Amino acid sequence: MEEGICDGVLPDASSWVEMVRAPHSFSTGSAFCVDRLRDRGRESPKNFPLDGEDVLSDSASGLKGGRSGLIRLREEIVRCRQCPRLVRWREQVAREKKAAYSNEIYWGRPVPGWGDSEAKIVVVGLAPGAHGANRTGRMFTGDESGKWLYRALWRAGWANQKESLSRGDGLELKNVWITSAVKCAPPENKPTTGERDRCGDFFRREMEELKGARVYLALGGFGFDAVARYLGIQPRPKFAHGISVELGGGRWLMGSYHVSQQNTFTGRLTEKMLDEVMERAGVRAGLSPRRR
Repeated sequence: MEEGICDGVLPDASSWVEMVRAPHSFSTGSAFCVDRLRDRGRESPKNFPLDGEDVLSDSASGLKGGRSGLIRLREEIVRCRQCPRLVRWREQVAREKKAAYSNEIYWGRPVPGWGDSEAKIVVVGLAPGAHGANRTGRMFTGDESGKWLYRALWRAGWANQKESLSRGDGLELKNVWITSAVKCAPPENKPTTGERDRCGDFFRREMEELKGARVYLALGGFGFDAVARYLGIQPRPKFAHGISVELGGGRWLMGSYHVSQQNTFTGRLTEKMLDEVMERAGVRAGLSPRRR
C-alpha cells in the first residue's frame, strides 16, 4: 500500500479483514483505507485521497476570493460525520457506484459550497446528488441538474464555461456562490429534520461569511425554507416558482423550481423560465444584465 495513505493506523485485525473485503476500486498509483477505518475517527486527508489531490486544496475547492472563514468552514464540512445515516449512504454510493462511473473514485464526503466569496447571488439547493456532487466533490457537478444550472449561469455571464464536469475543469464563477442546505447526499433526496438541523450550523456560518450577498436564489422548496429559516422571516413565505421576497437593505429571497430531472424532463421547468429568474436575480443584485 502506498506510503502515508493510511498513516499506519489499522486498529485491529478485523479492520484489516474488512478493508480487504470491501468492494472498493483502487486507481493506479493511489490506494486508500475504507470506511471501517474512518468510522473509528481516524480520518485524515491522507486516509481518503481523491484523484490524487489534497481534498482541502484551493485548486480542488474552486474557492475564489480566499475568505479565511470560508476556507476553515470548508475544512470542517468535508470532515463531518455527525449524521450516521447520511455517512452510511454517501459512502455506500461511493463504493457501489453507478455503472457509468464504475472506474471513477467517488468523493463520498460532505460537499461544501463553492464559487466567488464576494458573490452577490447565492444559489441554494437541497443536497448533493448521489452520483453528481457526491461523485465529483462539487455542487451541481456531474449530473443533469448541473447541466441546466451551469448553462443558465453561463448564459447570464456569471460562469466562464457552460459545463461543470469535475473539480479542476477550469470552471470559474463570478458574483455567484453555489451551495446546499444539507451537505451530504441523502437517500431518495430526503434528509430528515434532524439531519437538516445538524447541518444548519454549517449553513448559517456559510451565509454569514457571504457578506456581499444581495440575492438568495433557492432552487426548490427545501432550499427556500432553509434560507427563510436562516433569515428568520416571519410569517414564513410559501415557496413558488418566481417568488420574490424583499428583505430590506437591498436584499431579496427568490425561488425557482429545482433543476432536477423530475422538473426539467417533464417541462415543469424550462430553460426560458430559468433564464427569466436568473435575469431578475441579476437586476436585483445590481448586476448588469447579460445574455449569451
